Amino acid sequence: MAIFSSDDFDNHEQVVFCNDPHTGLKAIIAVHNTNRGPAVGGCRMWNYASEEEAVRDVLRLSRGMSYKNAMAGLNLGGGKAVIIADSATQKTPEMMRSFGRFINSVGGKYITAEDVGITVEDMEQVATQTKFVAGLEQGSAGSGDPSPYTAHGVFKGLCASVKHRLKRDNLEGLKVSVQGLGHVGYDLARELHEAGAELFVTDINKDNVARAVENFGATAVGLDEIYSQDVDVFAPCALGSIINDVTIPQLKAKVIAGASNNQLEESRHDQVLRDMGILYAPDYVINAGGIMNVANEVNGKYISPADGMKAVEVIYDTLLEIFDLADEYSKPTGVIADQLALARINSGGDDGGNSVKAA
Repeated sequence: MAIFSSDDFDNHEQVVFCNDPHTGLKAIIAVHNTNRGPAVGGCRMWNYASEEEAVRDVLRLSRGMSYKNAMAGLNLGGGKAVIIADSATQKTPEMMRSFGRFINSVGGKYITAEDVGITVEDMEQVATQTKFVAGLEQGSAGSGDPSPYTAHGVFKGLCASVKHRLKRDNLEGLKVSVQGLGHVGYDLARELHEAGAELFVTDINKDNVARAVENFGATAVGLDEIYSQDVDVFAPCALGSIINDVTIPQLKAKVIAGASNNQLEESRHDQVLRDMGILYAPDYVINAGGIMNVANEVNGKYISPADGMKAVEVIYDTLLEIFDLADEYSKPTGVIADQLALARINSGGDDGGNSVKAA
């Protein structure tokens, strides 16, 4: 398969392929850009259908982290890692320690943390082999699992999206479909329920669905039925590429605001959504809460959980500015976010913090 000429490669600085037959580890570490600082991004464990799929995923995720960190106003670059394995049946402490040794070999250019299929306990195993790891409970700046902060940031971003598109300042009675009820999706569903929203949920794990039905009064729907629900907001919180030529015609929601990375299968789908009158909250902007909290740990700064939750609420204002600029310039929201992020990446961190200034 082509790597350097691939659109997903996008001038990555470094891609490392990791193989350890003794532990069964097969992993890829991708460092997209370090203009703003060391590349920081989570490690995902997933049983990919092919090696090509894993490569494409890690490259897209890594690039997304560069843009995410820049839009969050962080002096960090973008990187990501994937481990090709079934987290439920193949993961072992020895595998995670082997992964830690490969992280260490990159020499601090990439700092890892949790993502899909990876827990705080897994990162603690990684940390026995390298200091280039975050999302830990231990240590003076340990912040633990970043998913609650991601979920809260998505909730605030969803509120901003509803305010802009639906002209509503509250979620009481709002119909929201949530795709994926992992750590982030479930926490998001909880906040939505507490705010009075009516939930429609799906997940590959039936236990997760049953828990949401019992605790939040949610309506369970099929995996393929989630797109066509007659709802106000669709919140994708599973894997990426789910906004595509097949699913877009099914959508009835006026807002897409969820935690998944790389929600758009192709960049052109951004314009398709705009033409349909659907407001899309750019994924790497709305889901930045976790990395914002991890950044404090990377910088050795302890911040209380309450202050951490408060800090991610800046996502609300950032999205409102992106939406306003999209309207002003008649461009898709993702295009506006990309322009802003790229300007920040090229500035090397000299951008004055979190404010969105111009398109």
